[in-house]
Amino acid sequence: MSSWPEYVNALPDGHPVKVYFEENLLVQSLLSEICAIDAQVDFELFFNVFNQLSGVEKRFTRKENQLFPYLEKHGWTGPSQGMWAFHDEIRDLFREVRGCIEAKSLNKVTRIVKRIDRELFHLMEIEEHRLFPNALELLSEEDWQEMREGDMEIGWMLAKEPVPYPAEEYVHPGEDRRKRRLPFSTDDRIRLDEGYISTEQLNLMLQFMPIDLTYVDENDIVVFYNRGDNRVFPRSAGIIGREVKFCHPPKSVDHVLKILEEFKKGTQDKAEFWINFKDKKIHIRYFAIRDKEGTYKGVIEMSQDITEILKIEGQQRLLDWG
Repeated sequence: MSSWPEYVNALPDGHPVKVYFEENLLVQSLLSEICAIDAQVDFELFFNVFNQLSGVEKRFTRKENQLFPYLEKHGWTGPSQGMWAFHDEIRDLFREVRGCIEAKSLNKVTRIVKRIDRELFHLMEIEEHRLFPNALELLSEEDWQEMREGDMEIGWMLAKEPVPYPAEEYVHPGEDRRKRRLPFSTDDRIRLDEGYISTEQLNLMLQFMPIDLTYVDENDIVVFYNRGDNRVFPRSAGIIGREVKFCHPPKSVDHVLKILEEFKKGTQDKAEFWINFKDKKIHIRYFAIRDKEGTYKGVIEMSQDITEILKIEGQQRLLDWG
């Protein structure tokens, strides 16, 4: 895989597929370098190269969240299933190396790195001979241009950002109002930075969120809270339109006003507390909300029952529904 296929050479610079191949060259170079290093003799060099090679995660993430969804729209779901699973197997190998480093068991590292080398080369061969040629056949120029915009949100493992594609001024996805080809109608939906949602969906999402949310605007007026069956602190509709200082008991209102003061001055952006409340551990956080120019637009208060979360140990990677 030392040279690119002709179909890649024919692509303009910055095209998502060409960028994938530029990353492939970097991956091959790093693999060649790391396989020649004895981690027990020159750990610092090994660790540096390994961290660079770990940047392949960005490549996996772009494929899973960018390329695969576009392929699904055209009816090709195989990569989303088979290749994603392959990514996860390689991720497990990277985690094994991290574990060996933490445990200082460097004698095992060489064997795992050789497996990473084999698996990544195998993956890149599948990409070159099947994934990318088929993707170029299936996807339109519009697809590739849209994809490149999303790729920028995730990033690349290259040291230098690829040239723009197409060669035009970049528009942040949150400011892009072009209609996209989606499997649902965008009529009567709210356009957010990324995606469209109906008022009903938004209400349901906020209702079922296991977190109490309250939004206080820049004038210290409560403008929103989410209504759910399991709120930590009860709320009623009477709070909407009320000045926030009247929504807290006297013993805590000074703390709230201090938070608002510092948020408005720009000296702080977050405040958090944790308390015992009705045999539960409650985590309370305040976040300053600012627009793109940094202008204060209010504060969001989040309260969450973390009693059960604090009991979590180890990992649970499988369903335990029984």
